[in-house]
Amino acid sequence: MKAPAQDAGERRLVEAAQKDPTRFAELYENNFARVYAYVSRRVNNREEAQDLTAEVFHQALANLGRFEWRGVPFAAWLIRIAANAIADRWKLAAREHGHALPGELSSKEISPEEIEHRARLFRLVDTLPAEQRRVIEMRFAQEKSISEIAKGIGRTEGAVKQLQFRGLESLRSQLDVSSRKGTASKSAGKTGRLNG
Repeated sequence: MKAPAQDAGERRLVEAAQKDPTRFAELYENNFARVYAYVSRRVNNREEAQDLTAEVFHQALANLGRFEWRGVPFAAWLIRIAANAIADRWKLAAREHGHALPGELSSKEISPEEIEHRARLFRLVDTLPAEQRRVIEMRFAQEKSISEIAKGIGRTEGAVKQLQFRGLESLRSQLDVSSRKGTASKSAGKTGRLNG
């Protein structure tokens, strides 16, 4: 749950963007990873996930004037737009092909906590050294084999395995640190409320 100060800050950002659409950039930056994580979990195609995520923010900007603050995070509105965009895309594909395309869309529901975890993971991948990041993206986002990656980057399969291992280890340790910080700040917040 967001703290009241965060809610107020987000509300001010939304109101500023409603008055001046150029201010939407900060809302985009704050919510991109969360929306992309939600979409990519449901669409098993990276390009489709990127297209849908762009569509979500395009629709959000176009309809920002109609957004009414009701104490629910702005991200919830974006996720609803994303869910509708995914459903629309699925219906279009079903009409065009007479059925849903196999493996293209997933109906799995995902919790807000899982969305946050995936968004944090996307941000952490961006902090990896360039070669590790490239191997991790090719292996897990593009679902390429070790040999395909090795050919693609001009390295041996052993070198690719080592880069993948180091990248995953780095991500694990960063996630552990991030989780401990999150737990510590939640505990501190609870303690502050109890003492205050």
